[in-house]
Amino acid sequence: MPSIYEKYNLKQVINASGRMTILGVSTPRPEVVQAAMDGMNHYFEMKDLVNKTGEYIAKLLDVEGATVVSCASAGIAQSVAAVLVKDSDWLLENLHVTPVENNEIVLPRGHNVNFGAPVSTMIALGGGRMVEAGYANECSAAQLAAAITPRTAAIMYIKSHHCVQKSMLSVAQAAEVARAHHLPLIVDAAAEEDLQCYYRAGADLVIYSGAKAIEGPTSGLVIGKTQYVEWVKRQSNGIGRAMKVGKEGILGLTCAIEHYMTAEKESGAQMVAKMTPFIDALNGLNGVTARVVWDAAGRDIARAEIKFDEAVTRIATGDLVAELKKGEYAIYFRGYKANEGIIEADVRSVNAQQLEIVAKRIADVLNKEKHA
Repeated sequence: MPSIYEKYNLKQVINASGRMTILGVSTPRPEVVQAAMDGMNHYFEMKDLVNKTGEYIAKLLDVEGATVVSCASAGIAQSVAAVLVKDSDWLLENLHVTPVENNEIVLPRGHNVNFGAPVSTMIALGGGRMVEAGYANECSAAQLAAAITPRTAAIMYIKSHHCVQKSMLSVAQAAEVARAHHLPLIVDAAAEEDLQCYYRAGADLVIYSGAKAIEGPTSGLVIGKTQYVEWVKRQSNGIGRAMKVGKEGILGLTCAIEHYMTAEKESGAQMVAKMTPFIDALNGLNGVTARVVWDAAGRDIARAEIKFDEAVTRIATGDLVAELKKGEYAIYFRGYKANEGIIEADVRSVNAQQLEIVAKRIADVLNKEKHA
């Protein structure tokens, strides 16, 4: 029987970029796959399934409310719509037809990022109008508060490595501003690993990707205060209908969360041990220097930073990244700093043998350029 790669003529991937949507995010454990299959093979009253799994997840995480959505991006859109629509049946069905006066969503300017799609687009899908506070490299609690007007519906905070990290207020500080102005705080923590800290810091709604750190199926998780979660769930009869999650996603993610809370996770120190031979091999290449760096958003994630002296390697780093996708394996890195001659390798989704292949492939490309 041909493999899935052979059947559809797909290219095999070595994923040194991390849990990224463009590569299918993560590979769930067998128990999660089985839970998703159980979901596909049975019928349920979907409202009952949503409510009962939400209650189960809320107890696991010790939060007031929880619900599974189709993905973290949908969680942003539905959370924005929830704080605008609330209990209004008319707005639920006419959100983008009827002007909503108090529809401003305030977030730090450095949090208005493109994570694969713009944050502003998700806010607009939910009927909101984004208002940026502070500056691209700075946002204090006072600057956040200064952007609030009578038309403000909520404050949003994006917790992500994509965002500016320096001179930014914390989630707890944003929560204090929200409370002082009687506004809800929505935190997008899509790739974050702690499923409780932002809720405990005072957020009213917190959004996670089900397929990233949790390693569930394509899905999203929204947790928070009971009233706000109920308003999010109402969106299944509004804009959420276009982004509904299936029974397999609901049960798969619920199972994944259960295992995530008890399973031993790969530590940063273990990642360093795994990547050390890889870094040593790269440091033996002319014009290449590699070292361990830590996640910019503060997670316990170690990565290999690889810097190329383009005067020596005689190839632009962006071109090198493109070339590495063309071999027997499409090798993907984190290329956010390729314009500076720097890429990063995230080793969570690769094994030692794959890292050997990656190092050899880099050497082959550089050797080819040297003799071109």
